[in-house]
Amino acid sequence: MSDDLPDAADKDASPQLVWADDGSPRSGRFGDVYFSKDDGLAETRAVFLDGCGLPDAWVGRADFTVAELGFGTGLNIVALLDLWRRTRPENGRLHIFSIEGFPLTRDEAARALSAWPELAETANAVLAVWPAGTPGFHRLVLPQWNATIDLAVGDAAWALEQWSGSADAWFLDGFSPALNPGMWSPEVMALIAARSAPGARVATFTVAGAVRRGLAEHGFVVEKKPGHGRKRERLEAHLPSPAPPAKSPPHIAVIGAGIAGASVTRALIASGARVTVIEAEHPGAGGAGFPAALVTPRLDAGDALIAGFHAQALERAGALYRALPDAVIAEGVLQLEQAPRDAVRFDKIAAQALWPAGSMMRLDAAACAACLGRPLHSGGLLMQGAFALRPSKVLEPWLSGAERLTAAVAALRPEGQTWILLDAGGAVLLKADAVVLTAGWGTADLTPDPPLAPVAGQADWVEGPTTRPVAWGGYAVPTGDGLLYGATHDRGLTDTLPTADASARNLATLRAILPSLSTEVEAAPASSHSRKAVRATTPDRLPVVGALDAGLHVLTGLGSRGFCVAPLLGEHLAARIMNQPSPLPNTAAERLAPSRFRSQ
Repeated sequence: MSDDLPDAADKDASPQLVWADDGSPRSGRFGDVYFSKDDGLAETRAVFLDGCGLPDAWVGRADFTVAELGFGTGLNIVALLDLWRRTRPENGRLHIFSIEGFPLTRDEAARALSAWPELAETANAVLAVWPAGTPGFHRLVLPQWNATIDLAVGDAAWALEQWSGSADAWFLDGFSPALNPGMWSPEVMALIAARSAPGARVATFTVAGAVRRGLAEHGFVVEKKPGHGRKRERLEAHLPSPAPPAKSPPHIAVIGAGIAGASVTRALIASGARVTVIEAEHPGAGGAGFPAALVTPRLDAGDALIAGFHAQALERAGALYRALPDAVIAEGVLQLEQAPRDAVRFDKIAAQALWPAGSMMRLDAAACAACLGRPLHSGGLLMQGAFALRPSKVLEPWLSGAERLTAAVAALRPEGQTWILLDAGGAVLLKADAVVLTAGWGTADLTPDPPLAPVAGQADWVEGPTTRPVAWGGYAVPTGDGLLYGATHDRGLTDTLPTADASARNLATLRAILPSLSTEVEAAPASSHSRKAVRATTPDRLPVVGALDAGLHVLTGLGSRGFCVAPLLGEHLAARIMNQPSPLPNTAAERLAPSRFRSQ
């Protein structure tokens, strides 16, 4: 098994569902039922909710984490959320981590869950965010109940190795050990123990000796309990260590109010932190200040980890941006071939299991021309999940819950358990428990780590002409009332003054691929606009996110993919700061961490 991808990426992940005469689902793959046909909901409540001492276990808790092996139809999680809705602590946050090797579709889950009309409201909320069954991690958020589900599609051992959380309660609900031994292996038992918080409780329907011994060997106190229905016995287990005391919410300073800063701020506030955003000018003063942006993944046919990361990032960005009014301008981005090798590369990318079915469509030149309604001479890849975005509709909503400070931070100084932010004259601007650097290229003025390089990019836009979003070596993006096109890519330059030369280069780039569109642009010179910003890039062209020092964190180096990757990376960084489960698999987090440059 690869450390980079779940097993599900390389095999048929269908559960081979069979429906019994009474309407209950059965896995044809494992020859076992998903829930008791007598009363699956009562069994879930008795075995898992009562077995983990819920709701009493979360009383007075600001954060509570439940992990599950065997997501199945989602019944356990829907029942858990239904209980949480009715009994959750004030301002409490529920974190759920569940693993499924053979995911059901939304329609299959809806059919299964329809057996319990009393759960309909909760079930419908989960079904509304039901993910594609692609391999990897999927974050599903139910903000109305302060609940987050991280669903891992893949092998149980892989998923537990990749998860960064610590569970307060475990639902062990895979198919029986006799039929699905991999989910109950000694390796999985060891990982359950390693991913358990002090005082964690475990509940399961099985009393198999291997499960009892596996839990006991890792420090759990294991007890047999009366079973539910036809089952004589079940297991409960717990770690005999007390839960740690609650801590006061920290005060976090976020330096920079572009898409990186807004993403981290939104996620920190959702995690319970108090946040102050410091920006020298105004939100979007840098690369997020254009009237439109492309939200597209990096297409990688050779690096499975990075391809998977960008697939996850696009999915998460889409879910968050589409929830904002008027943020999405147009769905679907056409990526054109630039070189002969792109045809083979695009074929491989379209075939990757990382993408939902039909979301990466290969088109020949004629189909690309029909897609754009303009003459074209190259094939391409229609990325249905990618889109054009209005940055202005994102920044303010995501920054709105933070305190604001307009100032230029010139230096940072640690002092005990806090950080001091200073201006150019040495005056104290702010004291905070932790600092996050999200100032793009400006981060280089505050720390030499990580190594960053500037790339100046100018884009131009006009009112009137438009097209569907399209990219090649350049791009053309609808703004809602016109067209944004560009952009220049001048390495090593930091000047942000737009130039006529850069505008001419952008127009030439457009003319070379879409001459009819460039003619329309040239016919509207009175409405033309130009803007230049500086991107921050890293030596390996990947983002950098994580801790630089105790209490000092960074999210930068986003290059031209900031609007795609920042939402997911903001949630990852907030989770690390707040000691909550991250949506990012551990190997991806390590690959993107600042520490990768320290050994070079």
